[in-house]
Amino acid sequence: MSFLCTAVIAAVWLSAAMTGAWLAQCVTHNCGWVDAIWSGATGFGAAFCALLPAPGAASAGPRAWLAAAMAAVWGLRLAWHIARRTAGGGAEDARYADFRREWGAAFEPRLFGLLMVQAACAWVLVVSVLLAARNPAPSLRAADLAGVLLLVGSVLGEARADAQLRRFRAEKSGRVCDTGLWAWSRHPNYFFEFLGWCAFPLLAIDALGRYPVGFLSLAAPAMMFWLLRYVSGVPPLEKSMLARRGDAFRAYQARVSVFFPRPPASHVRNAT
Repeated sequence: MSFLCTAVIAAVWLSAAMTGAWLAQCVTHNCGWVDAIWSGATGFGAAFCALLPAPGAASAGPRAWLAAAMAAVWGLRLAWHIARRTAGGGAEDARYADFRREWGAAFEPRLFGLLMVQAACAWVLVVSVLLAARNPAPSLRAADLAGVLLLVGSVLGEARADAQLRRFRAEKSGRVCDTGLWAWSRHPNYFFEFLGWCAFPLLAIDALGRYPVGFLSLAAPAMMFWLLRYVSGVPPLEKSMLARRGDAFRAYQARVSVFFPRPPASHVRNAT
C-alpha cells in the first residue's frame, strides 16, 4: 500500500479513536480514559500501519516488524498504566480538572477540539513509525539494534518512574516525591517518553542519505519534547503542584532539574 494511503488510514483511525475517547469521558466524567485511549490507539495504529506492505512487496520486512513491535510495546505499556490508574478511582488528572473548571459550560466542545489536536499529534508519531518501517535498507543494521535498545530502555525507565511515584504517593501522601528517579528530574516519566520516540529515527535514517525522507521521522521526538516540556506536560502539571504543595514544591524546583536528569543540587528532602 502506498505511503499516502497508509497515512490517510492512520488519520481516519486516530480521529475516530479520539472521538471515542471524547464520548468515553462524557459518560465517565473522567478524562483519564482519554489518555489511555490515545496511547493505545497510537500504538495500535502505528503497529498496524508499519505492517502494511510497501508497494511491490508481498509482506512486511524485518525492520517493519521491529518498528511495529516497538510501537505496540510502547502503546500497551502506557495505555495499561493510565487505564489502571484511572480505573482505580483516583482523582481526575489535574490538567483536565483545571480545564473543566476554567472552561465551564464550554468544556465539552473545547475538549473535543483539543482531542482532535491530540489525534493530529498522534498522526505525526504514527508517520514516524511508518517511515522507520519503510526504510528500504536490505538488512538490519547496528542502528536498528540501537533503536530497539533505546526504546526498551525508555519504556523500562518510564515504568520505573511511574512505579516509584505510585509507591511514594501510597506511603507519603501529601508530600512531594523527591526520591529515586524523581531526585534527578522533576518529570522523569516525561523524559523517558521523549527518549522513546528518539528510537524510531534510528531505524528510519540512512546515514549515507539513500533514504532522505527518513529524516522526517525526527519530527516525532522534536514534537514530543516541545509538547511535554513547554505545552501540555510540564507547565500545567507544575502549575497544579505549586497550587497544591506551595513552598515544598518551590524548594523541589530549586534543586532538581525540570526535564533532563542530572544529579540533584542537594540530597536534602522536603520536610513537609
